[in-house]
Formats: sequence, C-alpha cells, structure tokens
Amino acid sequence: MVSFILRRILVSILILIAASFLMYMLVAYSVDPLADLRSSNNPNKEALITARVQLLHLDVAPPLRWALWLGGAAKCLIPFANACDLGATISNAQVTDILPQALGSTVQLVTLALVLAVVFGISIGIITALRQYSGLDNTMTFISFFLYSLPAFLVAVLLKEFIALGFNNFLADPVISWYWLVIIGVLMGAIFQSLVGGDRRRRLIVFAAVGGATFLLLWFMSATGWFLTPGLGPVAMIILIAGIALGATALMAGLQNRKALITAGINGAIGIIAYFAIQPLLNISSAATIAILAIVTLAVGLVSGWLVGGYDRGQNMRVGAVTAVLSGALILIDRFMQAWPQYLQDTNGRPIATVGSSTPNLNGDIWVSGLDTFTHLLLPTIALLLISFASYTRYSRAGMLEVLNQDYIRTARAKGLPERTVIVRHAFRNVLIPITTLVAFDVGALLGGAIITERVFAIPGMGFLFSAGLSAGDLNPVMGYFVVIAIMAILFNFLADLAYASLDPRVRVR
Repeated sequence: MVSFILRRILVSILILIAASFLMYMLVAYSVDPLADLRSSNNPNKEALITARVQLLHLDVAPPLRWALWLGGAAKCLIPFANACDLGATISNAQVTDILPQALGSTVQLVTLALVLAVVFGISIGIITALRQYSGLDNTMTFISFFLYSLPAFLVAVLLKEFIALGFNNFLADPVISWYWLVIIGVLMGAIFQSLVGGDRRRRLIVFAAVGGATFLLLWFMSATGWFLTPGLGPVAMIILIAGIALGATALMAGLQNRKALITAGINGAIGIIAYFAIQPLLNISSAATIAILAIVTLAVGLVSGWLVGGYDRGQNMRVGAVTAVLSGALILIDRFMQAWPQYLQDTNGRPIATVGSSTPNLNGDIWVSGLDTFTHLLLPTIALLLISFASYTRYSRAGMLEVLNQDYIRTARAKGLPERTVIVRHAFRNVLIPITTLVAFDVGALLGGAIITERVFAIPGMGFLFSAGLSAGDLNPVMGYFVVIAIMAILFNFLADLAYASLDPRVRVR
C-alpha cells in the first residue's frame, strides 16, 4: 500500500509539471496581456505598459517564465513556511489571496450539486432498472437524454426566466389557481403511481391518493398564505419524523427487524422532543453551535443503535444515524422557514436571486444569511444538477441491469432472501463500482463546467476567475485555476482506486 501511494504521488507530480508547462505555453502564446493598454488613449500608456511588463515578467521568454512560476508554486509544498507564490494578476493582486475565496464559492456550489446529482441520479437509475421498459423507465430515459443534450447556458437562462422571475412575481400574490392545482395533482399522482408499480387497481389507488393529497395540500398552502410565512409546525414535524424512522428502517433493515425499528423509533422520539426543546437555543445560535449540534446528533444515533444491540449492531447504528441526522435536518429546515418573512422583507419581496453569491449590505443572523446563500446558489446548483443527473441515471440503470443478470443474484433469490436484501446488499454494492469512477471524473468536470454557470449567474468562483483571466491574457489566475483543477482530478481518481478495494474484495491495492 505504501509503495503504491508513493508511486502514485510521484507520477502525479510528473503529470502536473508536464501539464502545467503545456497550459502555460498555450495561454502565453495565444493571448496578449498588453492588448488593452496598446489600444488605450491614456497619455501615460507607455509607463503603464512598462509597469505591467515588470510586474508579470513579460520581458522574459514564456518557457523561462514558466520555470519562474513553477519555482514559486513549488514553495506551496513547504509546510508552515507561508512562502506560496502563484504570481500576481494584472491588477497587482496576489493569486494566493484571491484563489481561496474563488475556490470557496465554487466548492460550495459544486459540492451540493454533486451530492444531489449522485443521490437522485443513482436512486432514479436503480428504480427504472427494476421497472425496465415500464412507463416510468421510458419517461426517465427521455428526460435523461433531453437533459444530457441541453447546453449549460440554455439551462441557466431558462431557470432565470421560469423559476426566478416566475416565483418572484408569484410571491406578489401567492394564490394558486384551481387550474394549476388540478394539473400539479395529476402530475404528482402519475409520478408516484409509476414509482410504486403493481397491478392497475393498486396504481389507480396510489394515483388518486397522491393526486388528492397534493391538491388539498397546495390549496391549504395557498389559502393560508403559507408561501409568505412558511413553517412545518409540530403536527407536520411529528408525521415527517415518523416517516423518516419507518423509511430508514424499511430501506436499510426491513420492518420485520425489531431492533432496527426500536432504534429508529428512539431517535425519532428524541428528534420530536428536541424540536420543542432547542427552539430557544436555535434563536441565538451561530455556525459553531449548529456544528456541535450536528456532531451530537450523529453520536446519539450511533450510540443508540449500539446500545439496542441485536445480531447486527452495525446495521442498527446506521439506521439510528440516518434517522437522527435526517430528523435534525428537518428541525433546521423548519427554523430557516421561520426566518423567511424577515428575508422576504429584506429583499423587497423578490428573494430568488439571479446574479451574485450574496445580497450586498444584508444584515441578519445565521438564518437570514443562510437563506441568502441558499437563494443565490439555488439556480446555479439546479443547472449543474440537471446536467450531471442525466449521466448518473443512465450509468446506474445500465449497471443495475447488468448486475441483476449475474449468477450470484439468482443464487441469492433462490435461497429465499427478501428482495430488499438482494437489491440493497448484493446488487447495489456492485453497481457502485463503475459509479465510483464516474464520481471521481465528475468532480473535475463539474469544477471545469462551472465556468459557464458562474459566468451566467455572475458568481465570483473558480470558473469566473479562469474565464476573466483568459479573456484578459492574465496568465497567473489561469494557472492558479489549472493547479486546483488538476490536483482535485488526480486526488479523486486516487481515492476512487482506493474505494475499489473496499467495494470489491477481489480488488487489491498493491
């Protein structure tokens, strides 16, 4: 293992050096960083040109300039020396000063989009594989190929028009007409009956129940002004947490597993009690308080599963952790909803943002600022999510169909194992092997693909930094972007290699 890691590190360093040289030469010979000054009518144009030449070492040949840049970048490897030097921008700002802020904005955007794409894409892909050639499968196949073919800038423009502007206009008079209530109810009923499957009678019952419930829920929200003063409330919290406990148990252990059901019930009860108990604490909370509460929540879930015991303590601990974390997330969502009226007032009734990463001069607590971050990242996250979601859906569907035809799956079914155990414990783990490669590749692709999204939504992230630097011939920010993307791609591919060994016992890292 040690020799494998050392070899990978050495090869990665050589790849980085060679790729950085090619990138540096391509940018240096393709764009003139003095073009804006040469066409300027400024009387001291020559002095400005001389100053920029000295700042960026433009009087040195590009290969030698790359060597100087590489020497400064190598200092970043010296721990605790604070000697990292990635050069300066045209405006005489150090790249090491602007890179962390840009990286933070992009990672915040890409992380959420990647997690949601993986979760929803794999889930939908597996469900469609289990319902092969059904109406749900055909519909999701069409949607996946349609989303995969859409360019990023078109998705961004459509989201601005129909979600941001449409929802902001809707909030001026948040009343849903009967026409839309019926349409949304029919659509939700159709979606859920296709997910549940079964015979025609069962699907009609699900269609009617879900469609009617959706119609009544939206009518209630419209009639009570819920969109202006949202909140889950005690009744909804109890119902949702109970649903989380049952769902986590059914998915991860099966409802016949008493120990897992008890663990989920304990954590659900603790979550309901905590909802009422910690409201005063949440009103004065900070980010550190939320982090501590999250750690405590995870610990309670794990410890409760271990104490309940049973023949499979690990399974109980996972059920308890999932139930506790999701219940805690519901409590936080409800608290954010309570801050919505204040945020709506601060944004003049138009909360969904179309540009930037934050509202200028917005003063508020952690809940208002959190809503501000959410509304600014909502549209770009959806744009990246839709594009990545399509590929995960197709890969997971194809992988599940291939795995379900394997001999060990037929053997597991012949031994009488429940279908949930066959799918979750035997098939799903092997589906994750090719998905791991896709996730590792997609991290770099999303960071690179965020260039277009960040330009459209004016988010000052890594993509914005790269495109602005490339347009102006500002080489050092472009190289800073390249270094981060290259390191992330190499790192996640290395982690994918290590993940193969844990997912497939036949794979050994040597």
